[in-house]
Parts: sequence; structure tokens; C-alpha cells
Amino acid sequence: MDPTVCLLLFLLHVVTVKCSTEPLVDVIVDRYDVPKVCPREVQTEDFIRYHFNGSLHADGKKFDSSHDRGKAFISQVGLGRLITGMDRGLQGMCVNERRRIIIPPHLAYGSVGTGEVIPPDAVLVYDVVLLDIWSTEDKVQIRTLSKPTRCNRTIVASDFARYHYNGTLLSGAPFDSSYSRNETYDTYVGKGHLIRGMDKGLLGMCVGERRVIIVPPFLAYGESGSGTRIPPQATLVFEVLMVDIFNPKDDLIVEVKEVPEGCNRRTVTGDYIRYHYNGTFQDGTAFDSSYQRNSTYNTYIGMGYVIRGMDKALIGLCIGEKRRITVPPHLAYGEDGVGDLIPGSAVLIFDIHVIDFHNPKDPVDIKVTHKPDDCKMTSEADDLILYRYNCSLMDGTLLYSSDNQNSPSTTTLGANMVISGLETGLIGMCVGERREVVIPPHWGHGESGAGGVPSSAVLFFELELVELQKGVPEGFMFVWLGDSPDPLFPAMDLNR
Repeated sequence: MDPTVCLLLFLLHVVTVKCSTEPLVDVIVDRYDVPKVCPREVQTEDFIRYHFNGSLHADGKKFDSSHDRGKAFISQVGLGRLITGMDRGLQGMCVNERRRIIIPPHLAYGSVGTGEVIPPDAVLVYDVVLLDIWSTEDKVQIRTLSKPTRCNRTIVASDFARYHYNGTLLSGAPFDSSYSRNETYDTYVGKGHLIRGMDKGLLGMCVGERRVIIVPPFLAYGESGSGTRIPPQATLVFEVLMVDIFNPKDDLIVEVKEVPEGCNRRTVTGDYIRYHYNGTFQDGTAFDSSYQRNSTYNTYIGMGYVIRGMDKALIGLCIGEKRRITVPPHLAYGEDGVGDLIPGSAVLIFDIHVIDFHNPKDPVDIKVTHKPDDCKMTSEADDLILYRYNCSLMDGTLLYSSDNQNSPSTTTLGANMVISGLETGLIGMCVGERREVVIPPHWGHGESGAGGVPSSAVLFFELELVELQKGVPEGFMFVWLGDSPDPLFPAMDLNR
């Protein structure tokens, strides 16, 4: 067929189609952008919040726009509060869906139109994006994202909570985040300090739990909204991480992890203690550690030198004992916290290990572990002695030992050649006698310590007297040990 004839027939077909177009009978919906996930669709009696551009089908002229007004349109669907075509065209929409709704006149403003804005018998086109859906029957929705395997406590009304959150509208638009401020949101739960939906949504959470809380507008900020970020009648979505929980009535929680055998003495008020610790928050975040400093924490007990909770928790401990101590903020650093180290209202957890303790009034403690049957001569001032020893800290850490030397140690008692506590422990010994001697720091190296000996350390000595040479009795310049020579005076002055 001739190409010219083909073209003529095609043009006649187009004209025929245009001329034979029938008037619209019903709403035409073009869902040109639908989210992959749509947990909820618009139904009759739902409230919705949406943006739209309205234009005339005939010439594309815009007659209205919520975008231009800077305020989304809010209405209830299916109850005649919208033109019939919109009531039908909005049905089944998802949040963030975009659709074009074409409405014939008899489902819009009919043959009358509306003022000078919409002429009679006008076909209307609405480009709509749905921002929010809710119903008066809605409740707070909770979806748990993750939960710790161990959850000893959950939030109840009147608890104080510290949590992080990201807040978005139902459309996903962010309105607030505690992370952006780098600080938790701290508040009482169930006492009206929060919007009603959050008061309900936080109940039952564990420290470390993550959940999504969806709050309908009437349990959030309702018709008023909040500032410029939360519009009126907005559903709010909070992704929450619970960081901390406590109650103002909470007391210390002490969990004994390990107690050594043979605990003959426990700490009391006025004792001085040396202990190691790891300090964490309830979510496991570390804030301090004596191990990292390679130095024990040293303090008096029950005298106000540490936070009140620790002062109480350090009572009744054995040397070598390990405990976990949970301290509520009103027994720790309270609402103020400590600079950037400890936030306000933080619960603190200390895992402690007691290295030693003593009282400033403690004497040297001597325990004889072996005494020979023949014990007629004992050590005293001015005696020259040879002795073996092991010197340790109370946790068993060996500091010094005469076994590492070529021969036993030698000293003259009363000559201030050793620490006073050791000299006390060596007095009154027989050759072959063995002793265990506990020396508090005021009888040892004191607050300053010494090479290898930490400050304020209690020392544990294992002693054995190897040899004893009696010293000069009172009133004598010297004595001859053994049989005296003959002649005596030349032997006394060998160097003349």
C-alpha cells in the first residue's frame, strides 16, 4: 500500500478516537509510585494527612495546592467530608504512595463548580502523596528489634529511664534524635513527663533492648503538633535503645562472685582498703578501670572518701573477695554526673577485687607454723641472725625471696636494718622456727611504698630462722662467742 495512503488512514483513526471519547463515568486512579512495604492501607473512617496538587484536566491549570500553603491536608475518609471522587480515590493508599486521581464532574463539583476557582462540569486531577494514616481505634504499636538474653529487670511506672532514640514521622521524615545531641533522653516513666504514647511504649523494656514504638497523634501532640518539626495530627515513630533504668527507691545490689576460704576478718568502718575494679554502665559501656592504670584504688571505708554506695558496699569484705556492686545514681553521682565521664542519673556497676585492707591501729600479726622441740635460745635485740623469707602481697603476688639470693639474709636485730614490722616478726625466734607474719603498711613501707612494694600495701612474710649469734649483753662492749682463747688479750686486738 502507498505510504501516503497509510499515513492518511492513521490520521483519520486518531481523529475518530478523539471524537468518540466518552465522558468519565468513575474515578481513574494511577498509582505511579507505590512503596515496596505497605503495612497499612487507607480504609473508610481512617484519618489521613496528605499533600496534593489540584489541577483542571482540560488545560492543566492549577486551582489548589497544599504544598503552596505549606501545610498538609487532614481529613477523614469515606464519610462525606471530601468530595466523593476523593473519598473513592484515596481508598487503599499506602503511606508514601503517590497517585494521580482523575475525578469526573458528577463526583466532584458537578455542573455548578465552585466560585471562580473550578468551572462547571470540570474534570479534576489530583496528584497526591500520603503522609499519615490513623484511626480513633489505634493503640500504641510496639515492635521489638532486639532484646538481651539476660533481663533481670524491666521498666515499670515511676522508674527513671535513660534512653537513646531516633524520632520520625510515619512518612520517615526525621524530627528529632538524641544521638545527634550525643546525650540520652532522661525522664521518669508513667508520671506524665512524656507524651502518653511513650509513657505506654517504654513499659516493660530491658536495658539494652531496642524497640520501635509507633504513637498515634491523639497519644502524641494531637491537633497542635510541636514546633516546626512535628505537624498537627502526626503519627510518631520512635526507634528506642534503653540505656539505663532505676527507681528512686532502689538500694545497692551486691552480688558476691568469689570468697576465698579461711576468711578470718572482714572490713569494717575505719579500715583502709586497696582494691581493683572495672566500672561500667548498665549497658556494659566501660567508664573507668583501675586495671588500666595498673594501680589499685586505695581509700578509707565508711568515712565519706568515696560515693555513698561504695562506702556501704565495701563493708564486710574479705581479702581476695570479688563482688559486683550496682549503685543507683542517688547513691553515686546523682543528676549532675561527672563531666564527660559519667552522665547525670547514671547507674554504676563496679566489679571489684579486694587486694588487702588494714586498720591504722593494727599490730603486726605473727603466726608460728613450726617450732623445734629444742628451743632454749631465741632471737633478741643486738643478735646477728640469718633467715630465709618470702615476701608477698596479700593476694599472693610474690615480691621478694631470699631463695633468689646466693645465701640467706643477714641482719642485726635492733639496728634498724629492716622495716619495723619485719624486725618485730623476727624477735623471739628459735633456730629452725618458721613463722607467717602479716605486716600492715604503718609497720612496713607506709603510704609511699618502696621499690616493687605498692603504696599502703599489707605485706605477708614467710620466715625461717637459719642461724643465730647472740649479741652483746647490756653493760658489755662485746662478748666472745664460744670458748675464749688463751691468751685472751692478744686475740682481742689482732690488728694491734
